[in-house]
Amino acid sequence: MPTVRTERTGEHVYTATNGRGAAVQVGRAGQPGVFSPVELLLAAAATCVGITAEELALRRTGAAPTVAATDVRPPGAHELDGIRLDVGYDMSALDEAGRAELLAVVERAVTALCTVTRTLKSPTAVEIVNHSGE
Repeated sequence: MPTVRTERTGEHVYTATNGRGAAVQVGRAGQPGVFSPVELLLAAAATCVGITAEELALRRTGAAPTVAATDVRPPGAHELDGIRLDVGYDMSALDEAGRAELLAVVERAVTALCTVTRTLKSPTAVEIVNHSGE
């Protein structure tokens, strides 16, 4: 199973790494030079949609989609009410039927295959297992 490990590298700053050698700096919201944990969640959702839609869009338009994710919650809340995903396509070369087809196939693919958004839409258990330093 994929595992991401985090290690403290500064005050309120952690480095998250995976088994393939990739790393990202994570810290408190607003801290310069790092992603916040919520921003990483937004990035995961946006990237999952982008990767899922990429080939479908490239075949039809010649360009990959852009995806922006927005945190939807009242100021100061500690739980998201939702995530808004704005997907952009260059559909200038498509007629109305081609545009409708692209949007429909992407919607079906994301609904069926995007692990992150599928997980966010359903209740997901989060298990915290504490270990002693021994």
